[in-house]
Amino acid sequence: MYYYRYENAEINCCYKYLMFSYNIIFWLAGIAFIAAGFWAWSEKGVLMDLTQVTRLHGFDPVWLVLAVGGITFILGFAGCVGALRENICLLKFFSGVIGLIFFLELTAAVLAVVFQSQVRAWINEFFLANIKGYRDDIDLQNLIDSVQRMNACCGAQTPQDWNQNVYFSCDENNRSREKCGVPFSCCIQDPADLVMNTQCGYDVRRNQSEWSKHIYTKGCIAALEDWLPRNLYTVAIVFVVISLLQMVGIYLARNLIADIEKVKFSY
Repeated sequence: MYYYRYENAEINCCYKYLMFSYNIIFWLAGIAFIAAGFWAWSEKGVLMDLTQVTRLHGFDPVWLVLAVGGITFILGFAGCVGALRENICLLKFFSGVIGLIFFLELTAAVLAVVFQSQVRAWINEFFLANIKGYRDDIDLQNLIDSVQRMNACCGAQTPQDWNQNVYFSCDENNRSREKCGVPFSCCIQDPADLVMNTQCGYDVRRNQSEWSKHIYTKGCIAALEDWLPRNLYTVAIVFVVISLLQMVGIYLARNLIADIEKVKFSY
């Protein structure tokens, strides 16, 4: 019996197991993100009462965690199984979605540069909407507090933006103890204080001439605009690293697909 011998008609094990190793990390990371998201929801009682999701007026950060975890899990699964089982369909799905994500990232970056005023207005509206829902969700509250503390800012444009929150509003019908105040994350902390005074923002907006002594007066939109030029190299490095990781994934997937197709064609 005569056997045909096809030169190089074999799958490169290096590509195969690099592809598997590359994706197993993202697969496990996706599981971790999803677990963290559901744990956060269980702590807030959302899993016991799913209607809480629809009652939230602001942005729930858990949604972002679950979305990132879900996408990462699906892509990691497709890449791992596609590499191990030499499944062209899964590998094409993986490389196609990664390519789409890369394209959307570039598009978003270009649009953000071209339409800066519209992006600034959208961010302002988004921040104000979340100020209104500040007390509705503990994760949203912690996120806003972190942004204000890290950037030494208060409100979207000014501390007066907190008047849009029902608890901090100066409306005469407001009976909240936080009336005409701001969150503690707006307060200028004394370095000598070991414990943050969470009531430091009470009544502080009643006397605007005293704002600069007690709270940050710069809005967070302006603070973020000042932060970006100072950290442009850091942002660029992060973007390049993410892009390179995506390109490596696409490169490994396409080379593995080519090897699998070559072997199938040879038979």
